[in-house]
Amino acid sequence: MKFSINKGELQNALAVVSKGISTRSTLPSLAGVYLKAQGNQLTLETTNLDLSIRHTVMALVEEEGTALLPGKLFGDIVKSLPDASVTVSATHEEAYITCDKSSFAIQALNPDDFPGFPHVQTSQEISVEFPMFSSMVKKVARNVSRDESRPILTGVLVNYENGRLRMVATDSYRLAITDVAVQAGEVEDFECVIAGGFMLDLAGLPKTEDPITLALAENQILVRCGETVFVNRRIEGQYPPYQKLLPDGYSTRARLQVSDLAASIKRASLMGNSSSPVRFDLNIASQTLQVSAMTQDVGSAKEIVSASIEGDDMEIAFNFAYALEGLAGVGGDEVYLELQSSTKPGILRAIEPENYLFLIMPVRIP
Repeated sequence: MKFSINKGELQNALAVVSKGISTRSTLPSLAGVYLKAQGNQLTLETTNLDLSIRHTVMALVEEEGTALLPGKLFGDIVKSLPDASVTVSATHEEAYITCDKSSFAIQALNPDDFPGFPHVQTSQEISVEFPMFSSMVKKVARNVSRDESRPILTGVLVNYENGRLRMVATDSYRLAITDVAVQAGEVEDFECVIAGGFMLDLAGLPKTEDPITLALAENQILVRCGETVFVNRRIEGQYPPYQKLLPDGYSTRARLQVSDLAASIKRASLMGNSSSPVRFDLNIASQTLQVSAMTQDVGSAKEIVSASIEGDDMEIAFNFAYALEGLAGVGGDEVYLELQSSTKPGILRAIEPENYLFLIMPVRIP
């Protein structure tokens, strides 16, 4: 096998498939990148047996064939090369990589040991614009649980119904919901739970005008975006009834500038650690929100933020990292903070027409 390709294009292709390289398996082939040069295309594949990725790019193919190269080493070499044409010539035993005045010879793996790319029979599928999909994922996916004992909470619920696409993520302490009206093809409804880390990887793909397509198989999810195909395990189980957590109303609602509130929380958090609460005191008479934090043997901080408040005076405390995560998902300049009491969850709600909601469990005020 022998092909030539621009260094930048090869580096980008390796960045896409690198997420599928196994770093823990005892099977050496799973740590490799499978290359297939045919016609005027180069196809790269990786798998860790849970996630499989295939990506195709244009290349000048001088000799068709296949090769399996050590993934991390190959990626590090390509990254280090000058911005010029890269030529790769490989057999089943050895590969030669040349670019400008640089050349490398590395041991290859046997491509016959690489598992074939999975062929899955899909049923329901939806296709949405990539920028919209990426934006929605980034609003919610970082709020999934890291606790593997409850796998269902490590995923993002993706639901399409009545012309609206909704994504939901929770770790039991916070809950993020976003939904958008979309034309997702002919499918009437669609629902699955997809690993949060995988969703963020998809959202981080290079920007494209191509739609992203999600298709369901029996226990897998197939994703297509441009020249890239992903096959990953679905998370099985029933997603918790998150709707029951959403309050019917509020006792106090404040309209705030997102940037002002986020900056105040960041400054107050300097007086604590990652688990320290930040206290919110809402005063109707002065139409202000006081943000404060105090830690024994460290110090205290307080700051006044202008607000438009309706309802009752209220005191409540939140984990500052969760509050900042919620604000980061707001696309506009302003946000509503809706509260029922100091012991019930608070809601950060985006101003219409944006449909985004972030629920935070309160921290008990000493």
